[in-house]
Order: sequence, then structure tokens, then C-alpha cells
Amino acid sequence: MNLQVAKRLQQTEEYYFSKKLREIDEMNKAGAKVINLGIGSPDLPPHPSVIAALHEYAQRPDTHAYQGYKGIPALRKAMADWYQRFYGVSLDPEKEVLPLIGSKEGIMHICMTYLQEGDEALVPNPGYPTYRSAVNLSGATVVDYDLEEKNGWLPDLDALAKRDLSKVKLMWVNYPHMPTGARFNEEFARKLVAFAQQHNILICHDNPYSFILNKQPQSLLQTPGAREVVLELNSLSKSSNMAGWRVGMLVGKQEWINEVLRFKSNMDSGMFQPLQMAAVKALELGPEWYAELNGIYEGRRKKVFELLELLNCTFDKNQVGLFVWAKIPATAKDGFSITDEILQRAQVFITPGGIFGSNGNGYIRVSLCKDEKVFEEVLDRIKTKFKQ
Repeated sequence: MNLQVAKRLQQTEEYYFSKKLREIDEMNKAGAKVINLGIGSPDLPPHPSVIAALHEYAQRPDTHAYQGYKGIPALRKAMADWYQRFYGVSLDPEKEVLPLIGSKEGIMHICMTYLQEGDEALVPNPGYPTYRSAVNLSGATVVDYDLEEKNGWLPDLDALAKRDLSKVKLMWVNYPHMPTGARFNEEFARKLVAFAQQHNILICHDNPYSFILNKQPQSLLQTPGAREVVLELNSLSKSSNMAGWRVGMLVGKQEWINEVLRFKSNMDSGMFQPLQMAAVKALELGPEWYAELNGIYEGRRKKVFELLELLNCTFDKNQVGLFVWAKIPATAKDGFSITDEILQRAQVFITPGGIFGSNGNGYIRVSLCKDEKVFEEVLDRIKTKFKQ
């Protein structure tokens, strides 16, 4: 049988981490005990009240049916209240909030709702690889925009404005930025909104890292005029240690929420109701939850700084988010070569920056999702097996 994959998949490769995890699995089967500092999957549990809510509602006989595509009213209200409390952004829970089965699905939903063959989408280089793959799967064309250290990993909007943007329908942005940990400032946010208004481009802001090691969480929707040009994705994966629970949200203008819902409702069903009620609990947690979480990450980040100094890397100590981004020493060829060497010699996996785009080739990224004792073991391995 000569069965070929669809055209939409032919330029979309298997996710880098999927392939690398198989390699690590084979190493472990052969006796290695690889420490994985690659993927940003929180190793800490959610708050006990969140787990208790899941347990309570899962035991009820009336919570196991199909759910509505828009989520239960209590969850939409909790999401709107969360935005008001921490970002100072007022949202109508009935019209401007759409719960998602993880914000990653929202990236695809947005692309499939608004993009088609002949359209273009601006994608950051470096940036989260899913933006690129989702645009490709929609049939549209990816147009890279450069992020560079000298510009604080913010796009040069003046340079972008000189390009032909006539086919560009949307632009993916992500701050705090993954993988670099850069934040945006108010001046840039105002300029970005003006850029979108001038060129009739929808700004899609992916915002899952705003609570991690960041004293002042930011939303692009805080910016005057943003509601007319910005859709924002958010998530409980990082901020609430609920990565496997798959709870995200899309917030913005009612018209756009309804249009994305048209696609979403044809692709999935509503979220399990006990999970939604547990998410309500997570969203009701106060500042003390985030302060405790960040205290743990601060301790881990200090260990990562030690590791990077041991590797002769340079880095910005003010970066935020769930990772540390670092420039490799001049003696290393690129991020792929140094991370492969570390993996083989020290059995430690670190992410090469090049998987996020060509502008990341000279960098590496270390996840904070391991206990401090594990980082102590990493330091020992680097000293004894790699730095010889």
C-alpha cells in the first residue's frame, strides 16, 4: 500500500525532544543514569487544595459527562478574576475567556482559524518551535523575525516595518521569552501595539512564564489599545505546577474568541469537570503560593549559575522564567556540539539553543525543574567527567 503523509506534514519534523528522549532512553537501558535538564516540566506538585478538589469532584456521580466547549462558568470567572488580580486586566468571563486543554492547543487553534495557504505569519528566531510547526500545518508561510542579545531579545520593529508585510496576518510573540528569559517593557509594548495597528496584524502573545522568577507578572493586554490587536494565551502548567493537567486559556476580544471556538469545537470536547473545578482552586491561590514557588526556583537557579560558570558560559542573571539561557564559550563549535559532548561524557542532557532557531546556535538552555541535590550531582559530574 503506497500511503503518503499529507503535504502539510512533509515540512514538519518530529519534535526534537521526542527524538532526544528516545536516545536518552537507550542510554539508560545500557546502564547510564542520564540527568535530564532539558524539558521544562515542573517536578513539584500543585497546591494540596487543588488535588483535594480534583479528588472531591471526581467522586461525585454527576461530574463525568461531556462538558461544554467553553468551559464551566466557574472556571471562566476564576480565569477572569485571576487576570484582574495579578495583571490588572478586566475581562468579561462570558465573552472574553476561553479555557483550553493546554495553551499549546491554542497555538494550533489560532493558526487554523486565521491562516491558510498564501498567508504569512511572523515567528521569533529563537522561539518556541511549536509556533513554526503550527503555522506550517495551517498551510501558511513562516516569516522569521530576528531576536538578538544586543537588542535585549526584543524584535526590531522599525526594521520589520520596512519589510513587505502585506501578506502577514499574525505575529507570534512570547514574553517572558522562552528560551532567553527576556521580559518586555512598557515602551516596547506600546510600540508593538502601534505596529500591529499600522500593519493590520494580529499579535498572538503566548504568556505561560509570567509568574516564574518574575516579581511583576505582565500581560500585553495591560497596554492601551491592545484589545484591538492582541490575543493572549496563558497556562497553569508552569505557574501552578499543572503541566500534565493540560489547563490553559485564551483571552481577548469576543469576536476572536468566538471564531477560535468555531474551530476548537470541531476538534475536541470540553475539559473533564473535576479538573476544571481543581483549576478554579489553583487560580484562587494568593501571592504567597507564587512566592514560595519562586523561592525554590531561586535556590535552583543559583546552582545553574554555578554549572554555567563551570562550563565557561556567560549569561544574564536578571532573566526570568523556568530556564536559564547562556552563551557558550568561544572554544565551542555550537550548542549542539557542546551539549552532545556533555551528554556522552557526563550523562547530563542540556538543550542546545539551536533547536529554537538559527539565532540560538551559540547558546544553551538549562531547565530549573530538578531538585538542588540533583544539581549538586550535575556539578560533580561536570567536574569529574567533563572538565578533565
